[in-house]
Amino acid sequence: MTKNIASYLVLVLITVIMLSVSFSSNDSTVDLSKYSTEGLELNYTVSLDEGVNEDALVSNDEDAMFSPFLGKSFVGFREAIGFKESRGNYKSVNTFGYLGKYQFGKETLKMIGINNPAQFLKSPKLQEKAFIANAARNKWILRRDIKNFVGRRINGVLVTESGILAAAHLAGPGSVKTYLRSYGLDNFSDGFGTTVQYYMKRFSGYDTSFVKPNKEAKAI
Repeated sequence: MTKNIASYLVLVLITVIMLSVSFSSNDSTVDLSKYSTEGLELNYTVSLDEGVNEDALVSNDEDAMFSPFLGKSFVGFREAIGFKESRGNYKSVNTFGYLGKYQFGKETLKMIGINNPAQFLKSPKLQEKAFIANAARNKWILRRDIKNFVGRRINGVLVTESGILAAAHLAGPGSVKTYLRSYGLDNFSDGFGTTVQYYMKRFSGYDTSFVKPNKEAKAI
């Protein structure tokens, strides 16, 4: 019995010595020079959507260009509008003085409780709140038109709730009412020539059920 224990201890001692020698002889430094990024061009830019087929931009496919992983969700709707308005730039100010990612006018901002445009321009969080508040207010103003016109076609364009809300963001709810009730004869266009009908088509079919109609909606 004593002999067996002694043999076992000798075996353990030999194993420890062999491991120690192995580790001590393998302390060389790995040469990482071949992984260097020296000389590589690492500054990337994303091109604009110039020359892109508009039919691709209004596709109902869940792999649509603007938000391939967001599909027709409300977040997809919001991001698609932000991209169209300013390429998603919170600090953008256009030639007509419209502000931020969603290109709000100062009068619209006042209606949803924002009286400091400079503060608004510096706050992405406030801009996101403003988008939802404005959509909620527009949805309340257009509630009857949404009920009466969604599912119809005007000038070949299917009327959807998201299309109505997008057009109201562009032109104001009054212009959207006029467009719908004239069956497309009065098609407002903004300073860049973008029409209510264009927004109706481009932002058709998103899920905007998240937005609750609210006459008194405020961002602050």
